[in-house]
Amino acid sequence: MQRPSRFESFRYIGDKRTQVVHDTDRDDPGTRAAVDELMASEQFAVFGPDTIGEARNRGYHLDHRSDADDRDAPEL
Repeated sequence: MQRPSRFESFRYIGDKRTQVVHDTDRDDPGTRAAVDELMASEQFAVFGPDTIGEARNRGYHLDHRSDADDRDAPEL
């Protein structure tokens, strides 16, 4: 999926309302729709450094559609 224009350099974008983080490198319609809705709501967060570990440190959890990828990802 193409990353949102203002956030091309960020892979993970979090939803402040649900504490869910979306992986913008996933190319599936559900993730794309969720990120589009999140951008429209303006209730998002990005992380520095841009890692799933940093998102977890801030209380976010990976979107359920990405759980299999999360288990395979190396711990940082």
